[in-house]
Amino acid sequence: MAPESIVKTDGGKRRLIINYKGSPYGADLAQYSQVFKDVVEKLQNVDANEIVLSEYYERIYNEEQTRMLKEIASLVSSLESEAVWSPTHLGTTTETKKLSARHDSILKILELLKSDPFRAYLSLINEQKAVSSATSTISDAKGKEDLQVYSKNLASIREGMEKLTLIQKMAAYVSQLGSLPADRGIYHSFFEVAIKPSFIGSRIFFTGTSNLELADQYEVLGTKVYLYKHPDKIEYLYYINPPEYTLPPEKYFLLEKTKELVAGHRPNDVGFLDITQARSYFHKVYSSTISDIAAANKISLTSEEREELATIVSRYTVGYGIMEILLSDRQLTDVYVDSPLGTKPIYLVHSKYGQCQTNIIFSEEEAKSIVSRFRALSGRPFDEAHPILDFDLEDLQTRIAVIGKPLSLDGIAFAYRLHKDTPWTLSQFLDQKMFSPIAAGLLSYFVDAQASMLIVGSRGAGKTSLLQAMMQEIPQNLRIIVQEDTQELPVPVLKREGFSIQRLKTRPPLGNQSDSEISAEDALRTALRLGDSVLIVGEVRSTEAKALYEAMRVGAVGNVVMGTIHGESAYSIWDRVVNDLGVPTTSFKATDFAIVAAPIRFKGSLKRQRRLIEVTEIKKHWDHDPSSENGLLPWMDFDGQNDELKFYENNLEQSEWISRISKTRGISKSQILQEIKSRGESKMFLVELKRKYDLPQIIESNYTIRAHNKYMLMAESQRQQFGNVDYDQLLKEWKDWVSNNLLKEALSSKNSMKI
Repeated sequence: MAPESIVKTDGGKRRLIINYKGSPYGADLAQYSQVFKDVVEKLQNVDANEIVLSEYYERIYNEEQTRMLKEIASLVSSLESEAVWSPTHLGTTTETKKLSARHDSILKILELLKSDPFRAYLSLINEQKAVSSATSTISDAKGKEDLQVYSKNLASIREGMEKLTLIQKMAAYVSQLGSLPADRGIYHSFFEVAIKPSFIGSRIFFTGTSNLELADQYEVLGTKVYLYKHPDKIEYLYYINPPEYTLPPEKYFLLEKTKELVAGHRPNDVGFLDITQARSYFHKVYSSTISDIAAANKISLTSEEREELATIVSRYTVGYGIMEILLSDRQLTDVYVDSPLGTKPIYLVHSKYGQCQTNIIFSEEEAKSIVSRFRALSGRPFDEAHPILDFDLEDLQTRIAVIGKPLSLDGIAFAYRLHKDTPWTLSQFLDQKMFSPIAAGLLSYFVDAQASMLIVGSRGAGKTSLLQAMMQEIPQNLRIIVQEDTQELPVPVLKREGFSIQRLKTRPPLGNQSDSEISAEDALRTALRLGDSVLIVGEVRSTEAKALYEAMRVGAVGNVVMGTIHGESAYSIWDRVVNDLGVPTTSFKATDFAIVAAPIRFKGSLKRQRRLIEVTEIKKHWDHDPSSENGLLPWMDFDGQNDELKFYENNLEQSEWISRISKTRGISKSQILQEIKSRGESKMFLVELKRKYDLPQIIESNYTIRAHNKYMLMAESQRQQFGNVDYDQLLKEWKDWVSNNLLKEALSSKNSMKI
């Protein structure tokens, strides 16, 4: 009985899927002649770009291999339509015995062509030799004419065979080898396949790595990650090798059976508080099911193997499939799946290696499955009437944007923005050379002095990362209100580190907006009624800008105000805020500083490096255009030639903000500058410790926040004792405290991890 088959279109490709479950032979056309024959016969009736042979796992034959098989199917169909076994093709004789023998020889070659093309070719050559030998021994003209007809038929068949790509490759292979392998081993050389579990939609390919340079490797969720450098490609290659793609057949059997058994499992009396709790419950269900199936089928499993299989089933049922591995790699910043699905590999952005091409091809089938999960989690529709789905995946700290038809002409596409597990710190930016120590001191002091700031830059410039680093400079005796339409700021982490934060979630700017969601403008007006608080606006986009500036102008906000905005300079944000967002110039002047970041390609390099490129004060005494009326005072400016952020210390003499702070705080301009430099030096000291002792953790937020708190407490102690601060003495005492406490703790933690 012929196996069942179906043709599915995915990503513009037609895939012939043949089901070999329950078949007496395995789903491998290289090993089994009957499978080869099945495929060729199917291809005589259908067109396909790829062949998928399905059992408990799938063997995927790529387009090149499928083309070779289609050539064979086409030749068989052509020979059958010509009826090359008919008497007119077998000779002029009427002798039944001769015709019968030739008829059987031709049919045998044709049948062999479907299952073992190279042996069919060799059989044809042997038949030609026999006919040639017989012709040389016959003298009568009638006999020669008879054999010539048959010989011509054989030559025509041979001509067709020798045009086959597979025959040409095999002939060259055998010529080099010097002999023909006794079994079907030769076919394995030309039909190496990608193998994946049958319940996984996406495909992973591992070919072509022999000529690549391995740049890095590590592990994510038990999956090996390899970073390769291709000699002819600009981007790096990011290849993963999940355990589910390298299991033995009996484990694939367990996975498939487990998935079948638990597919309809819905607990009636179990309520889940969150996704983590649900996954833990189902993991236990899968683990016990796997154990039962293994015992029933006498498959030996260790407890570690059982748990590994349960994790895999969880990933593709209650998890996010293959995408879960990528979204769990916290060295990634973005993941892109472009339409049409199933044609191009997934691309991603690696924090160290930039944009990379993966070895994963995401399928339409898996896309539909994951979109269903996203719809359920977000509570929002996604269809042709609502072709945008934008929301935050909290358990994986990822912002998701999905688009579909009619917005995306070629179908569903995805963009994932991964948030850093821990917030960026000023010391980490110093370590990455985004800015200088004096710049770090400036930013820290601006926050302490309650400046109103806009952090400016293009996408990927590091605006949000810089904002979260500056939030950590806010004294912890102040309450913070954070307003975001997409949750990119690490509020839960900052709460754990001791900050008092109230988060407001507003209506997203795109996609399926719910009537129950609050607009950014209304949320901002509400925030101003929630008491004396620091105000953080995730991104200034639209009409909320007016409310923000009105509040700043009339003094409704008495603390630091910070937000991000797209732009490229202080002047460009004035132009955008005033001319695009409709904020009056008089209101815009409530901004104290524009802090501008940008991704820089030094000397035209392919690699982008984030840099702070401008710190500009917005002065208050101008009327129409800040550029022409000396309304913009540069404090710092970037010199790309020397990769240097220049500090214009002399410009501080013209600073209206410095004069105001000096007057209201009762400190001199030189004392302000001392404090700025001292704060910068304290941030750099942590970087020096990190580099000296190879301690990345000491510039993470859980250390830097404690270090900053201690710095402020020590400074406050000096003010209470002596009326002012001796910054040299402060730094000395503070560095001693860091060395005797934080450094020892970090070193102890590092050593314990090595044991």
